[in-house]
Amino acid sequence: MCQVEEDYNDALEHQNVPCISKKCLKCKELTAAVVIRAGDPYCRDCFKEYFIHKFRAMLGKNRVIFPGEKVLLAVSGGPSSCSMLSQVQQGLSQNAHKKLRFVPGIVFIDEGGAVGQSVEERCKTVAELQTVFKATGFPFHIVPLEQVLALPSEVITTVPPSSQRTASAYKAAVDKFTNEFKFIGESSNSRATEQEEKETLFPDVPESETQLLQQLISSAKTLTARQDLLNTLRQHLLVHTARTEGYSKLMLGDHCTRLAIKLLTSISLGRGAQLAQDTGFADLRFGDVIMVKPMRDYSAKEIAYYNHMFSVPTVFTPNLETKTTEKASIQRLTESFVTKLQADFPSTVSTIYRTSEKLQTVAKGSSTGHQCDRCLLCMCSLDTDVEKASAFKATLISEQLSRTKSPRASSTNIQSPNPEMAATAGQCCSSEEAKDCGSVASGEGCCSSAKTPETTDLKSLLCYSCRLTMKDMSSMERLPPYILLEAQRRQRRSRMREEIGDFLLDECD
Repeated sequence: MCQVEEDYNDALEHQNVPCISKKCLKCKELTAAVVIRAGDPYCRDCFKEYFIHKFRAMLGKNRVIFPGEKVLLAVSGGPSSCSMLSQVQQGLSQNAHKKLRFVPGIVFIDEGGAVGQSVEERCKTVAELQTVFKATGFPFHIVPLEQVLALPSEVITTVPPSSQRTASAYKAAVDKFTNEFKFIGESSNSRATEQEEKETLFPDVPESETQLLQQLISSAKTLTARQDLLNTLRQHLLVHTARTEGYSKLMLGDHCTRLAIKLLTSISLGRGAQLAQDTGFADLRFGDVIMVKPMRDYSAKEIAYYNHMFSVPTVFTPNLETKTTEKASIQRLTESFVTKLQADFPSTVSTIYRTSEKLQTVAKGSSTGHQCDRCLLCMCSLDTDVEKASAFKATLISEQLSRTKSPRASSTNIQSPNPEMAATAGQCCSSEEAKDCGSVASGEGCCSSAKTPETTDLKSLLCYSCRLTMKDMSSMERLPPYILLEAQRRQRRSRMREEIGDFLLDECD
């Protein structure tokens, strides 16, 4: 039996836990402060140099951003986007070894109305972000998500770039920017100062617009569809802000871990044909505004370590997936799957990410592709124009056979949002004398083409993944007017093209 007064300290052996070398992998002198991967310890200075070099190398290797261009940084307040903002701020500082050569600006999309935040909570979040933005000295824009309801239909059109940039012109642009750098820096600082004077704490958003936005988001039955719809609306608002403010590049903060999750999620949602654009470095789908992802080589672990070690400020902003279970949506389930697998197998994220780098999509270019050949929502090339003997056509036939058609309403037929285009029966818009025009007794139709409400089949204008999203919506009438108007415009052009198709020359001619 055990004795209370016996001493076991001398008999027990303390097991030495094996540890990684405590010397820095690069300088081999200082003590390591962080271990990125097994066998890759870095000291504080070497880790900072490694982190900065990785950001500069990503931009220099692709050469998408030319010197002197205006680049809009999409900052959400999260760790990745705030770390990206810190890298740009350091790259433009006077002490930078190799300075960045573009003119930055910041945009924040306030999604508090979509997630049900109060006005006080939204103002508090915006105030914290404004403190971070003002410390950089860059011009910034606070845009509520409710503004997506008043966007013009030109947002979801591909605008060809003003000029084609070639690799030979890059060096000339570098020399030109070097001579004008001082003037650009002074003008950007003056613009920032003017904006600080005009900037309000929070843009006034009518309560009615917030309710319309919440009704739009809640019209999606599942959290998966809500998240996908919100991402689409946010992307449209970012592109519109970049165009109106004169920015030709839009910089996003997607990191390696997020892109790995996005790749598997996109495959699950039927976006296999759009993977190259969704996960690549440069996204050219909008033509004049190119979306770039300079943080795509960083893992979430590296960003978290850097922000903690060098006190990068971040602001928490809740989203639709905040405080949800791991099975609440496909996006949330995929995130849980990848992160748990990464904990046991550290090469999981890098393997998925390297696979995404090899993906290529055979599609028309952004400048030559016809507008009707692109999805109405995501602006990617349509993947529904396939052969009859395909899995997609078989799915459509099976759906048509198994669906009981309701004579009252069809979720894919949307009436025109313009009340002027819907005339009541027995009413003519041409003259007051034609009293019987359009009446039931005469048996003739109205002389006005706006007599019958115009309907639009949205399914024919959407890719396979966006069709699934719209299928989960209870009513498409809640979609923003700019989407419905653009859908009707594309349908009219398609019908006109069919009518005059016999008189048009083939593209090969």
